[in-house]
Amino acid sequence: MSIDSKDILKKAAAYRDYTAENLGKIIRVPAFSCTEKERIELLKKLCAEAGMEDLRVDGLGSLLGRVGKGKKNLVFDAHIDTVGVGDPAQWTTPPHSGLVKDGLVYGRGASDQLGGAASMITAARILKDLKYDGDYSVWFAFTVIEEDCDGLCWKYLIEEEKFKLDFAVSTEPTSCRLYRGHRGRMEIQIDIKGISCHGSAPERGESAAYKAARAALALEKLNTELKPDDDGFLGKGTIVVSQIKVQGPSQCAVPDQAMLYCDRRLTWGEDDKIAIAQVEKALAGAGVDKFTVKMPEYSQPAYTGKVYPQELYFPTWKIPADHALVRSGEDAYSSLYGAAPTVDKWTFSTNGVAICGRHKIPCIGFGPGDEKSAHAPNETTRVDDLEKCAAFYAALPTALENRA
Repeated sequence: MSIDSKDILKKAAAYRDYTAENLGKIIRVPAFSCTEKERIELLKKLCAEAGMEDLRVDGLGSLLGRVGKGKKNLVFDAHIDTVGVGDPAQWTTPPHSGLVKDGLVYGRGASDQLGGAASMITAARILKDLKYDGDYSVWFAFTVIEEDCDGLCWKYLIEEEKFKLDFAVSTEPTSCRLYRGHRGRMEIQIDIKGISCHGSAPERGESAAYKAARAALALEKLNTELKPDDDGFLGKGTIVVSQIKVQGPSQCAVPDQAMLYCDRRLTWGEDDKIAIAQVEKALAGAGVDKFTVKMPEYSQPAYTGKVYPQELYFPTWKIPADHALVRSGEDAYSSLYGAAPTVDKWTFSTNGVAICGRHKIPCIGFGPGDEKSAHAPNETTRVDDLEKCAAFYAALPTALENRA
């Protein structure tokens, strides 16, 4: 049975305060990567109250719940960990206040990306109220460890727990625009060796510090040489040196060790092997020797105690503008709001790196709040966005069925 868009809009409006209040409750339970247990317990309670079925927590600690019993799986994803608050003095309201005031919800994670989680809960309640019984099992995933290692949660669900999904929607902030991809990323560590000697006679040694300086300048030059993707949708890749550490036997010695850490953003057609080869070539061309280039690994234990290592490589992804999932997203939006959505991309990275980047499962993004608010002080999201997204999530299953 198809659900009428007018009925969805009425329900989303009726649950407007409910959605905002739920977001406030979620914000008031802090949860950083690998410490999400209490927030997951709260979410499980809220999801049960909304009528979700088959609620379960996976081995890494992510929560999943379902509405509908269709043969195909549509998944809405919200990571529910956040970054820290930074300098508390820069916040005009307490970072975990969850204050709802003047059409805004305040607090760390309001945009990135607990607002999406709150709208998902409301969407589930709308689908239950309107007795959705269509072609899809509509799953809602409240996932962990994204801020530390984006996509790890979905790599685990797909590869270890064999969770099957046909389509996915990331509810990361898009300002209620429809997104269809973003650049990938990877982390690169460069270790450089020198030869130490007494600082009074530096000519006897080889300074790892000077090698590191030449390496940093070579990478700055490499960044200017990176090319955009062929169609210009994702833009160019980038590389930036984010850390430099130098050490030696003492403050009065030529340093014999240096480490550079790099953030590399990958456009379409670039991957980890290409990026590492580019770095090696750039350093050799700058006269740097005795260096190694590697991709580090993430191996922190989840709050469940589970350790699931992964290299810090997060593949680029996008789906075509005419893909059935994108078109269905446009249909859902226009059926609700009488206009076409803006179709675009994220600048930052999401769990889509695993869902679509690694496993080629079609994915789009639609979420409340603004990407520019992510990781910034005084983070907020608009209650209007929460209502709008709840309606969109509830309308998408019918839009997909209508295009089948």
